[in-house]
Amino acid sequence: MLQAILLNFCSTYSPIFSKLLTMEALGMISDLDVLKTFGALARHAAESQRVSAENVANAANPGYRAEAVESFETFMKRVEANPSLEMTKAEFRHLKTEGPSAPNGNNVSLEQELFISAEASGQHELAMSAYSKTIGLIKAALGRQR
Repeated sequence: MLQAILLNFCSTYSPIFSKLLTMEALGMISDLDVLKTFGALARHAAESQRVSAENVANAANPGYRAEAVESFETFMKRVEANPSLEMTKAEFRHLKTEGPSAPNGNNVSLEQELFISAEASGQHELAMSAYSKTIGLIKAALGRQR
């Protein structure tokens, strides 16, 4: 309530102060754990897409072993267990996959890579939608619709 009154007062009597207050508030908002989590989820989806595309590109190479990105849940547990890791900067671990190999030693499954790619696309869409909805809710709470 007090924040709304202060923001209203500042925007009415001092537009410059209002902009500074809003910029400072936006800086604090970007530090919210929920936004960091959605950002990490989007990064995870992008990395999964990249690794899947690399696997498909190497599907015909003899001896190539497909890679996978650690699950997002595993990543979050690792970040929570190690306070020195920053969620927004920590790298995702890559794992060599096991499974049946072709006679040439290659174990890339195009069907599996298609599934991984579709799952990553959905994961990215979810992260971006939740991120933008959260920003919208925060703006609405601050009295800013746009």
